[in-house]
Amino acid sequence: MTNRALAGKVALVAGATRGAGRGIAVALGGAGATVYVTGRTTRSQQSEMKRPETIEETAALVDAAGGRGIAVRVDHLIPDDVRALIDRIRDERGKLHVLVNDIWGATTMEWNKSAWESSLDIGLRTLRLGVDTHAITSHFALPLLIESPGGLVVEVTDGTAEYNATRYRVSFFYDLAKAAVNRMAFALAHELAPHGATAVAL
Repeated sequence: MTNRALAGKVALVAGATRGAGRGIAVALGGAGATVYVTGRTTRSQQSEMKRPETIEETAALVDAAGGRGIAVRVDHLIPDDVRALIDRIRDERGKLHVLVNDIWGATTMEWNKSAWESSLDIGLRTLRLGVDTHAITSHFALPLLIESPGGLVVEVTDGTAEYNATRYRVSFFYDLAKAAVNRMAFALAHELAPHGATAVAL
């Protein structure tokens, strides 16, 4: 039997093409939510990752789970893309209750390299994909989210704050990206609290 605990709720899973983002989107759908699923890979256009999964597939899985999946191609590094997405959600639904920031999309990682041994271009691209995308999406989405009480932001990362505080995460840039997302959830929780919303890291 389908759990309808989120019936009437609207969620955005940013970075829902595959992996954890897809799984979270499907779980939200299973609870009855309308879920906007975003990413850069569609049936007609691939991202630089050259992976076969698409946002349309994710939307169909959300539907099959009992929710309503809506696929929207978005590059979360492009502010105008994200602004247009939030405008669409506002126009179509008028509200947003859950934001899941699961954007990553890094194609090249330089493991076990120090800050000075790493390619600066690759390292900065990692930070842009893993940190800037989350900040850009939150900037545009949160004004809509706080219009409804009880909003939730989920920052998806790798490693808890406690774990990352005492362990080097294989490379300077990866370590920095993962720690930054945990801190982002902390800062957003502080800022959202007066509006009756919260943020967590997962």
